[in-house]
Amino acid sequence: MRDGKGLLSGEEPVLRVPARPGDINLGGDIFGGWIMSQIDIAGSIPAVARSRGRVVTVAVDHLVFMKPVKVGDIVSLYADVVEVGRTSMKVSVAVYVHRGWLDPQFIQVSEAKLTYVAVDDDGHPRPVPVAD
Repeated sequence: MRDGKGLLSGEEPVLRVPARPGDINLGGDIFGGWIMSQIDIAGSIPAVARSRGRVVTVAVDHLVFMKPVKVGDIVSLYADVVEVGRTSMKVSVAVYVHRGWLDPQFIQVSEAKLTYVAVDDDGHPRPVPVAD
């Protein structure tokens, strides 16, 4: 549920970025690849925190673009670790935009689930620590 500021009630976005003109596709909307990169960055933040160290993305298990992102939108990404294995974590990411200032709209534009693996300094999988 969103509050009056466009945030999910009780949650803070892990990443908030403006959609800029340099990120448009030929149709004039924000390029899906740019959104995908923001999703990966946002997903890695709770994965790094949960694993207490370096992670790598091994899969995009699910990705849906629901609505276009426009230049000038403020893109907010919410991410949570939803499953933990021995060395891997699944992270759910929800993407919302704040559009307009006179008549603001708060719109979910995308959702994704990604798999990250905790790795050591040599890039080898390592166990995810047990949660506190």
